[in-house]
Amino acid sequence: MSTGGSTGSTVALALRGPRRHWALLAACALFLLVGALVLDDFGHSPDEFTQRLIGKAALDSLAGGRELDQLPLSDRYYGAAFEAPLVLVERILGLEGEREFFLSRHFLTHLFFLAGGVFCYLLVLRLFGNRLLALIAMVLFLLHPRLYAHSFYNSKDIPFAAMLMIALYLVHRAFRRDTLAAFLLCGVGIGLLVNLRIMGIFLFAGVLALRGLDLLFAGNAERRKRVLLTAGGFALIATLAYYASLPVLWTDPGRFPEVLGVGTRHPNVTSNLFQGEWLPSLDGAPFEYIPVWIGITTPPLVLLLAVIGVAWLCWRAARRPRDVWRETPLRFNILLLALIVSPIIAIFVDRSNIYDGWRHVYFLYTPLVLLAIIGLRWGVDVSGSGRIKSGFYAVAVIGSVVTIVSMAKIHPLQFVYFNSLADRNRQDWLVQQYDMDYWTLMPVGIVREVMGDHPDHRILFSGWEFYRHYAMMPKKTRERMHRAEHLAENEFLPDGPFVARNYEVMIYNNTAYTLKNASQNLIKIVDRAISGDPLASSVFSVYQDGDALVYVRDGCVEADAADVFFLHVVPVDAEDLPASRMQYGFDNLDFRLWRHGGWFVERCAAVVALPDYPIAGIHTGQYDDTGKLWSVEFVLPDGQ
Repeated sequence: MSTGGSTGSTVALALRGPRRHWALLAACALFLLVGALVLDDFGHSPDEFTQRLIGKAALDSLAGGRELDQLPLSDRYYGAAFEAPLVLVERILGLEGEREFFLSRHFLTHLFFLAGGVFCYLLVLRLFGNRLLALIAMVLFLLHPRLYAHSFYNSKDIPFAAMLMIALYLVHRAFRRDTLAAFLLCGVGIGLLVNLRIMGIFLFAGVLALRGLDLLFAGNAERRKRVLLTAGGFALIATLAYYASLPVLWTDPGRFPEVLGVGTRHPNVTSNLFQGEWLPSLDGAPFEYIPVWIGITTPPLVLLLAVIGVAWLCWRAARRPRDVWRETPLRFNILLLALIVSPIIAIFVDRSNIYDGWRHVYFLYTPLVLLAIIGLRWGVDVSGSGRIKSGFYAVAVIGSVVTIVSMAKIHPLQFVYFNSLADRNRQDWLVQQYDMDYWTLMPVGIVREVMGDHPDHRILFSGWEFYRHYAMMPKKTRERMHRAEHLAENEFLPDGPFVARNYEVMIYNNTAYTLKNASQNLIKIVDRAISGDPLASSVFSVYQDGDALVYVRDGCVEADAADVFFLHVVPVDAEDLPASRMQYGFDNLDFRLWRHGGWFVERCAAVVALPDYPIAGIHTGQYDDTGKLWSVEFVLPDGQ
């Protein structure tokens, strides 16, 4: 009898947890279902190829291989704590083909993002003991439109944001339990966090600073001994976890300064369209760059609640300043605020290389949403009646529903979401003011639309953007698509006539992407082969090794960089060449060369292919000290 009773009690205890958190389980199931349904909608980013190579190189290093040495220097210094497991899953499951590789990566990256949401729930539950508040926090964290879209194809910034939430949970747990084991687990989490992005070092420093305050206010020798032991154990295990997950340090730990340098000032050369002006990324961004980006692309509900949360923190800190230094809930909340302010100041002071909107600092949304929950909690606490409390919760729910509706309306373009604080409804204003599709994800929808418009034809396509999305298409679709490496190979003619059509992607009232005469551009780039060598193959990549620039073509380092030039092929119609439209084409070409590192080189060239001429125009240019193309010359054959 006693055994049966004991068994029944154990079962009841085991079931009590799921019953208590039924809303969490239901939310997780819903997010998983939606994620599975939209998994194939976004295409994938150009950085995913490199990130996968980093993961493969890390696994190869574990087996004593040298694949890591084949990567460019800047890629060797990327942490592999997330990339290596993604590749390991590929190998365990025996996946073959790029579509299978990247779909598995997208699913696992999104799954880790959802895990960050679960830890957001657990952390808020620890902070306030309120399941409804915890559930709202999880929903707010997962429903940032830009982060949600990136959670499928961005295996750099999104895992770091999710890992920061997990690390914050471990930090709070460690200080509450105040045991060596808890601080060791916290150290492992923060070591992996710093591996994902060097910015994790802010939380590492924050934990040590808080432990230093505990030492300062320790009341006796036994307490000081405990603080020193836990702080030392934390620092040691965090360092070991970081070292173990970064293969480039295994043979030479002295390379850490280089790793730090690449992490804070990545050598990638690009530019930012910010408030209508192109800013060279290597020059650093103005101080308002990150706050403005966050302000116009984050759901207004979160911004409003976060402002209330920060105001409440400042008020509490002013009333009870001692609580800021001692082990209190207020001190942890101040840490959240510091995790937002400190990186923004450090990026501005160091003139760090930041680009592609604010994706490098998506992790700032992690403490921001927690501050928003603090603001919501304050509103609930100060409200006098149950109706007012219900009103605060209703505002949070309605705000979340509004965000969901906005995401559904622009799906799958959530990565270019702007909130109502931005002027979204002036024709083409957004695309003239702010960076949009920096990873060229919009063509995936156009490719699918073109395929649907011409169901009985094979499709010839060219261009890196379309190649990426071709790899993600289902097998039957890929069988109808054929890639031409160079214009000289574009001799394929369709089986039947095609009607020229302009394909356009709209975001709000702004044209975000246009492909003119997409039927012709995708199905046949030119009507005839270009004689001579395919000049379109003369594309180099550049990376920096110390003070020297290294030029690579087809995987081989060029000994004589004096002969290096960048070349792009731009198919246009003759009507696009008059002076009234030439400047538009020139601006786009300037940006393309600049983004791809062209301004490292003194000479650049581009071929403009017209339907009536094999090679219709050659443009040569020179760059000034800022990397801006300042001289342009168009030459048409036969004096045309």
